[in-house]
Parts: sequence; C-alpha cells; structure tokens
Amino acid sequence: QVAIQLNDTHPALAIPELMRILVDTEKLSWEKAWDIVVRTCAYTNHTVLPEALERWPIDLFKTLLPRHLDIIYEINRRHLERISKLYPGDNDRLRRMSLIEEGDAKKINMAHLCIVGSHAVNGVARIHSEIIKNTVFKDFYDIDPEKFQNKTNGITPRRWLVMCNPGLAEVIAERIGENYICDLDQLKGLLDFVDDDAFIRDVAKVKQESKMKFAAYLEEQYKVKINPSSLFDVQVKRIHEYKRQLLNCLHIITLYNRRIKKEPKKSWTPRTIMIGGKAAPGYHTAKMIIKLITSIGEVVNNDPVVGDNLKVIFLENYRVTLAEKGEMRRMITTCCPMFILKAVTLGQGTIGTMDGANVEMAEEAGEENLFIFGMRVEDVEALDKKGYDAVSYYKRIPELKEAMDQISGGAFSPTQPDLFKDLVNLLMHHDRFKVFADYEDYIRCQEKVDTLYKNPKEWTRKVIRNIAGCGKFSSDRTISQYAKEIWGVEPSLEKIA
Repeated sequence: QVAIQLNDTHPALAIPELMRILVDTEKLSWEKAWDIVVRTCAYTNHTVLPEALERWPIDLFKTLLPRHLDIIYEINRRHLERISKLYPGDNDRLRRMSLIEEGDAKKINMAHLCIVGSHAVNGVARIHSEIIKNTVFKDFYDIDPEKFQNKTNGITPRRWLVMCNPGLAEVIAERIGENYICDLDQLKGLLDFVDDDAFIRDVAKVKQESKMKFAAYLEEQYKVKINPSSLFDVQVKRIHEYKRQLLNCLHIITLYNRRIKKEPKKSWTPRTIMIGGKAAPGYHTAKMIIKLITSIGEVVNNDPVVGDNLKVIFLENYRVTLAEKGEMRRMITTCCPMFILKAVTLGQGTIGTMDGANVEMAEEAGEENLFIFGMRVEDVEALDKKGYDAVSYYKRIPELKEAMDQISGGAFSPTQPDLFKDLVNLLMHHDRFKVFADYEDYIRCQEKVDTLYKNPKEWTRKVIRNIAGCGKFSSDRTISQYAKEIWGVEPSLEKIA
C-alpha cells in the first residue's frame, strides 16, 4: 500500500507523473489509472496567500515536460466536463475551477491540480481549514465536501523538548515522570504544580541558564553584547509582508522613542528583540524589510543612552537550533502552528493575533495565558467591507505618525533619506495586511508583557500553564490522524531497527 502526501503545491507533479507511469508504462486504462492516483494522493495546504499557490507557465511544460502537459490537459478536460454537468451554463465557475489559467501567458494552477487529483485535502489549523473551505477553495468544497478536513499541526516532543531543552525536560520529568515524552497529554499534570514555589524556581532557573548560553553565543557570533536578564523577544519566520515584521519594526521604534526621547529615566523592562528569517531571492520588499530591521538596530544599539535597556538583532542564517533560547515568541499575523508550538513547548510565551493555531492554543491553555491582540476574523471582514484607510490611522495616532515620519525622513538611513520610501508607500497606500489597524492594540499588549515580566513568579506560572496546555499539539497525534483518516492505515508501535 502506498500513500503520497503532497506537502503544499511544490510536489504537484506527482499526479501527472504517476498517471504517466500507470498509463504509458503499465498500460492501464485512463479510468483505472486515475482511480489509483486519486486514492494514492492527498494534498496538504499550508497557506491561503494567492502568491503562494503556485502557477507554473505552460511554456515551461511544453519545453521540459510535454507528456505531462498532455496528461494535465486531459485531467482538466474531464474535470471541466464533470463541472459542466453539475452546473450547466455556468461558464464563470468553469473558469474559476479550471486547472488552466488563461491570459497572455497561460499557466497551470497547481493547487487546483492537487485538489482534483487527491482524495483528501487538509489545512493545518482548524480556522485555516475553515477558510479554505469557505473562501479559497469554496467551489471545490461545494462539489466534494467529503474531501476536505483539518489536521492541526504538531511538533515532536523528543526533538523540541528532550533534545532542545534537556534541563526543562528533566524538571518536568521530576514532577510527572517521563511518560509524557510519548504521551504529551500528560503535561496537563503540571497544572498541579503551578503554585509550587520549588517548581516555579526550577523552571525559571532552566530558562535563565539557556538565555545566558545564548547571550554568550550572540556575543561570539554577532559581536553584540546583550543583557541576559532582559526579555528575549523573538520573531522568526520567512520575511514577508503578511508576516508583518513591519509591525514589529514600528513597535521597536516606539519603544526607542519612549525610552530614550521621552522617559529615559523610567524603570523600563530591558528587552532584546531578535528577528530571524530569510527573504525569497527576487522579493525586493522582503529585502528592504531586512534592511530596515538592521538599520533600526544600528541606531538603537549604538545609542549610548540606551545601554542594556533595548537591543535589536537580526539573526543572520537563522536555524531552528537557536529557537530554544527565547522568552517571548511573536506570531503576529497568520496561521503558523509549528513555530507557536515549538515556542510553547520550550517554555516561551506567545504574543499573537487570534488566528491559526493560536485559536486552538487559547482553547487548550486558556486565552488569559496567551498575549492576544488585534483584529479577529470578523473584524477583518468588517474592515474589508468598510475599506481600510491607512492614512487615517497615521493622522490619528501620534506615536505611529512619529515612527513613520522617522522612517520616511531618514532617521534610520541618514546617508540615504529616501531609502525606505517604497516601504513607507506600501504601508500608507498598498498594505493588504493592515499593519496600522493593529498598531495600537499591539503596543498595549506589549505593555502587558512588560508589566508581567517584572513579576518573575507570575510570568513563570503563565509559562507553566502554557506548557501544560500543549499536549494536543504533539506530532504523534497529528501523524496518527493522517494515518487513520487520510492514508487508511493503523499506526504501528513497532520499533524501527
């Protein structure tokens, strides 16, 4: 028995390639081959961004894979024939659901190919799966609702707790035993120790030891000396407009303005802000976001008045082995379960919008134990209907205006004052992801973070509650659901030699 899980649209060619093998090499009829392909393949969608749902040029297929193109054309012909019978005369629906997108340069919609050629389609968080059913792939859901399901992502506790943070794993095992490593639901037992002063001290000690090691690493690798007792504030994901690193930048500038210009003598919570991620080679905006981050860092880190109160570091060549060292993990935009879960399992707090896996984390750990800010789904929908006007926020919010004026005026690029004009224009006039709309609430939420961090005991109790609530998010559960509900096999407990 064979199952092929198409992890996003990148491996979509598996569908026409398997058809080619079965029809051309094995001499099966089209109908028999197609039945095998559909029962073999399943598709996991990871994002609803249109630009991430790949569209490959037909000219490329003509040159490199002409036989595969013939097969895709035939798949599409039969697919549209079925749609025509279900919705006679609905040419607009045919256009929307076709595998072939017409235009000056014809393209193949690889997501549509994945859906048509698979027996199951899933998102990776419950709210994400609802979005693909109700909006992105609604036409396909209408005709094949049984195909669509959800598989909330998980992480392996062996990798992300036992290996990454053995000190924390040991402290947990001393209280609830070691069986939680293979049954993450047992972490709920930590709730019995949320008021245990000794356990609170042990967890805080382990976290501080990791931070001190990481501070030494940063000094060695990045030549930046940081305060290991500061709040480690980490945002790691690919650099992209929809990941809203720009909201992070505006927060940093606001902190800098408050702490240095307005109230330098106030007792602020020391904060080390780290941003990591990579930009696609041809994505100019993402590269300019990185440039803005590093430029802000140069100004902040070299201001003698700041001292250890605020540091900004862009983690070049970021890799997952660094992730265990953080204190706060930002998920400020989008469905991104894996990073949230790794953060929580490692004993980090999470600040984020109420979407993606944050919704399910809030259900498991309690919304009061996450730092939630910003618009909900219904708020975004209402704002879309009303019309998002970034300039109105800019005019109404003095601190936002000040930060934007600094960026546009060259405060962080004195030798090239217009360096960030494209980013300013994007935020002011073409921002699909509504950064300004969440700015005020994000600043307020970060103030709550600062306040709680000054109370180490309460901070650690919140961390413990988060860890106790992440049992649902084990990859063991995720893989078991894939096996039973998509691949049609029972999980095996056999050890692999």
